[in-house]
Amino acid sequence: QSSLNQPFSLFTGCACGILLINRFSSKRTMIIKTTNEVYLDFNATTPVLPAAVKEAHDAMQEMYGNPSSTHTSGLRAKNILESARDLVREVMGVDDGQIIFTSGATEAIQLAIFSTLCQIRLQRGTQPSDTKRLLLYSATEHKAVPLALKHWNQLLCVGNEVMAIPVDRKGMLDLDFLSQHAAQADMICTMAVNNETGVVTDLAAVEAAIRKNNPSVLWMVDSVQAVGKIDLQLGQTTIDYAPVSGHKIYAPKGIGLLYARSSAPIVPLFAGGGQEQGARGGTENLPGVAAIAAVLRLLADSPEKTFAPEARLNEFRQRLIARLKETFPTIVFNMSLENSVPTTINFAVKGLTSKELLDLFDAAGIRVSSGSACGSGVVGSYVLDAMGLPRWQSDGAIRMSFGPLSTSQEIDLACHQIELAGEALCESCLVLSPNPTEFRQPLDGMVQLKNGSMCSWLLFDAASKQCVVIDPFAELAERIEALVRCQDSRVVAILDTHAHVDHESCRTLLLDHLQHLSLSSAETDDLLGWPTKPDGELKLSDGSLAPFIRLGNDLVIAQIDLPGHTTIGRGLLIGPATSNGSEICLRKEDVKFALTGDTLLIGGIGRTDFECSQPEALYESLKRLPEIISAETLICPTHDYTNDFVTTLECEISDQEFLRQLLNQKSPMSREEFLQRKPGIDAAIHEGAGGELVCGLIRRCSSPYQPVELKQHELREFMALHPDTMLIDVREPHEFVFSTDWHSMGFESAPQNIPLTRLAGELPKLREWASAQERYFIFLCRSGKRSGKAAEIARRMGLMGARHIFGGLAISCGVAQDRNACIDSGFVI
Repeated sequence: QSSLNQPFSLFTGCACGILLINRFSSKRTMIIKTTNEVYLDFNATTPVLPAAVKEAHDAMQEMYGNPSSTHTSGLRAKNILESARDLVREVMGVDDGQIIFTSGATEAIQLAIFSTLCQIRLQRGTQPSDTKRLLLYSATEHKAVPLALKHWNQLLCVGNEVMAIPVDRKGMLDLDFLSQHAAQADMICTMAVNNETGVVTDLAAVEAAIRKNNPSVLWMVDSVQAVGKIDLQLGQTTIDYAPVSGHKIYAPKGIGLLYARSSAPIVPLFAGGGQEQGARGGTENLPGVAAIAAVLRLLADSPEKTFAPEARLNEFRQRLIARLKETFPTIVFNMSLENSVPTTINFAVKGLTSKELLDLFDAAGIRVSSGSACGSGVVGSYVLDAMGLPRWQSDGAIRMSFGPLSTSQEIDLACHQIELAGEALCESCLVLSPNPTEFRQPLDGMVQLKNGSMCSWLLFDAASKQCVVIDPFAELAERIEALVRCQDSRVVAILDTHAHVDHESCRTLLLDHLQHLSLSSAETDDLLGWPTKPDGELKLSDGSLAPFIRLGNDLVIAQIDLPGHTTIGRGLLIGPATSNGSEICLRKEDVKFALTGDTLLIGGIGRTDFECSQPEALYESLKRLPEIISAETLICPTHDYTNDFVTTLECEISDQEFLRQLLNQKSPMSREEFLQRKPGIDAAIHEGAGGELVCGLIRRCSSPYQPVELKQHELREFMALHPDTMLIDVREPHEFVFSTDWHSMGFESAPQNIPLTRLAGELPKLREWASAQERYFIFLCRSGKRSGKAAEIARRMGLMGARHIFGGLAISCGVAQDRNACIDSGFVI
């Protein structure tokens, strides 16, 4: 490929193919079989151009001389280096200055900042400055910059204040702030193109604000996302440093460079043999330099020094945006289309978290990210936070970035995959379909929804198309409403276990939104939503009577008083009732689920230091629990601070010393001792992050129920020894519908799909299945994280045969016995 004007595909068969769709199985469940992946995470890293691969290969095989050697082989190697420097100058529009090859942009950033701060330290000497001096950086800058500023500022004892330059809602720098503080700055760091949003900085305006107030300050411009997308022409600016990364422009990882203006200081980070004009010790990465030179050669041939015409890339982006809008009606774009590069799209979908969208897209074979790849695992985007966008947009942000050399066929495939992902969401009721009867997976049993520590529970009965909502939180109200509407389920009741101290229940609001789907029993004046006319009374195992309501033909929900944490506190016992003559009973061994509010938490008991608390009542409530529920009854918490999902009385007695003493059958703790010790326990509570009110002191010992891991190479042998093992995929339904070649992994059939959100509801059935004999369960998911948690929960609940696949499905394909079959089948998890 010698010209950028000809069509060029970076993908060798992994992004262009046929999608086979079988939308309805015998259970009317959509099954999608996709044969290819669509890579839309170019801002994280790019594929390597074939020309770059060839040049690197040739450099290793033929031009392997040391550039510092004076013989012919060394001179040939040196020519590669110097020719590459010339290409850098041509592409970046500079005639002079230093071009220093590094291991990547991070090292280049370190070198620029280190050099600047060394000069400041040298000029200032050991005495601190008499005036306040600043190191300024863009608030949306890549974290490598502020962290390097703080690191070297502290290590070199410079003593400057590191300060962020604010941005507006479009991500543009506050030029007034910059003008106001530039005179105090010893270094200013901005970026040409933002890595998360694609926002293009008006460098001319920034330069004017800087140089008008501080002509000599050193200015670094992060150019990592700019090369090949915009024409930089650094020689026409007063930019002092510009770092570049090879793996963002189709070169390999491990190669980058720093442009330094002739007047900019360079102090080596690595002292060595004088390589790179004395700026960086160590033998140069010649294959990496040869590879990046191959890419730069293509750019040098382009009049605009870009990979593709902007008009064509804008047309690609508009096609993707149009499909996203069709698929996700509540989508919001987090960047302005007018001042961003056309290869980046940053968006959020109201009601869906970034993790949910990432898991969905990944299952559908679409590779995207939630922001900077270096910040993976971090909730929320500091870039969007700095722009002042609502928190839900930051928490739900998805970055979709294609390559400037992407083809029209690849964009078509991406659009098609996005459509399939939307259909999968409709199937799992996270998004309402325009035709709700087309895709709908029926829900039956207990469903747990979580937002941080908050837990809301929904109990569905598919046969009667009825449901009960328990402890609805406002943060989960939209999800609850979507599930109920999608299921077309009739709401028997919306119940709270207690009145919360720090917020009002959203029960009334939710009821208003679901009014046309609510039965008359849901309309009540009761503070916690209990029906005015329940279905009757039943007897509990302690001989007391409790009002109950029915859900379908099999389950009853009995209400009991559990005051203490708050004055009005209730518990809900769920299970099948039995008849004893004219008497209806709910034996404690038949109670499948107990919702005890914040009376009993996972790892703690409810606090009683509120004005509405009653410590004496909490003592009696806790003492009563073993009389009405069994040791194995699943306790479903209102708050889960340890991410353990569910618990049992047996587990909590084992884990909590205080509770164990309280419920000791031989010598239980007295009421007086309880009242004496409880204030000290509550005093040790520390509120959560962001001021979250924590409803009890949580003290958990290290879990003895660590998940047992199976490596991929152990699967076949394990399955041969235990052929009746139950395989359980804990991904959500919208992920599971994308098919996998299970046979190539050593399984005779597809696994059951029990999402982590529904594991609590299925645990009683799993216990019953395993009770006949010792049986094994293997949990699996995409990465191994959710399956590991599921295995831990299962073992904690007594299913000691639980295992999970280490590393998940993401790497299982690579070690499957028939890897080609795995690829051909569309193993895209």
